[in-house]
Amino acid sequence: MSEDIRADEGFLVLADISGFTRFVTASELEHGAWVTGQLLEAVMRGLAPPLEIQELEGDAVFALGPDRLLPDASVLPPALAAAVGAFKERQRGMAGDNDCTCRACCGIAALDLKLIAHHGRFARQEVAGRARVAGPDVILVHRLLKNPVGGRAYVLLTEPALARLGVDPAAHGLARHLVSYPHLGEVPCFVAALEPAATALAGARLAPAAA
Repeated sequence: MSEDIRADEGFLVLADISGFTRFVTASELEHGAWVTGQLLEAVMRGLAPPLEIQELEGDAVFALGPDRLLPDASVLPPALAAAVGAFKERQRGMAGDNDCTCRACCGIAALDLKLIAHHGRFARQEVAGRARVAGPDVILVHRLLKNPVGGRAYVLLTEPALARLGVDPAAHGLARHLVSYPHLGEVPCFVAALEPAATALAGARLAPAAA
């Protein structure tokens, strides 16, 4: 095995802008890019630190929280809440202070955010000088962006993520959903509306993380 491949374990988080494709295709190029760029930057600032930004993937931010760097899993919920707060604050600021009447600027308020968090294993690798991560859990967290849950703004945590956090889903308004993907099997997930879930989790007294 190549020496530049290293196994790691931790949280895998995706923050995805809801309504992005419709917004971009219906918006003026420069203003649409400015709006989405501002919102993605706000999300990145909310997540990191403590998470590390792995990649910007069009309409989504992909971040990692390795266990070796974050032995206390309780830092994740406040980071998710910070990302939601930063997104909403930047969105309100742009919508309120902008007197431009183009379709992009008028459509700012229609955008929203989805947060997906999973805990699993991944391999780190350098390819042509660029860092990448790979593995079934990386594929899974991306597949979870396409799910039958419905809704434009929510927090979705997988069962392994909740186990790592030590969170009781029923106590925090998280509803159980079972999704299934080819080659990945059935995946128990827990979902709640974006802002209430972020607030509840951020204020939760989390149990010690599983070893």
